[in-house]
Amino acid sequence: MLKNLIYTGVLLMFSLISEQISAQEKGVRALPSVNVKTLSGESFNTSSFSNDGKPIIVDFWATWCKPCIEELNAIHEEYDEWRKETGVKVIAVSIDDARTMSRVAPFVKGKGWQYENYIDSNGDFKRAMNVNMPPHTFILNSKNEIVWQHVGFTDGNQYDLIEEVRKLIKAESTGSENKQ
Repeated sequence: MLKNLIYTGVLLMFSLISEQISAQEKGVRALPSVNVKTLSGESFNTSSFSNDGKPIIVDFWATWCKPCIEELNAIHEEYDEWRKETGVKVIAVSIDDARTMSRVAPFVKGKGWQYENYIDSNGDFKRAMNVNMPPHTFILNSKNEIVWQHVGFTDGNQYDLIEEVRKLIKAESTGSENKQ
């Protein structure tokens, strides 16, 4: 009897470890809880990112990063259509530091980007998400887990991005979540 309990316990532990390793290999991990600033300077915790169970795109960018601006402009051109089709929300997180963070709000306003915008001037969120260079884009599933990421931007990448959102929605609706 004791031998069976030990055997069952070992199997259960192995199963849990295998699932955790599998999720890590596939890149699925929880969104870190870090404080960032709104464009008006208020503190906001990333654990409060929400979109009523629909996907979220988190895009790290900076005012000095030309590919970042190209990416956010390209997404902006498609954003209304994307929201109607998929319900996706874009959250843009500026990694401008203390020297350049005062440029972010006027820059965003001038571009007319209708995203949720935050500033990570201390780089805490950037470090927690392992962002080394912008643009770095993530997709979160309905549980705010990171299921996809991409570094850099070339023209046309926005179509790959929305395709990944579509795959995620399809996978979540069938119960076989896309975990890349």
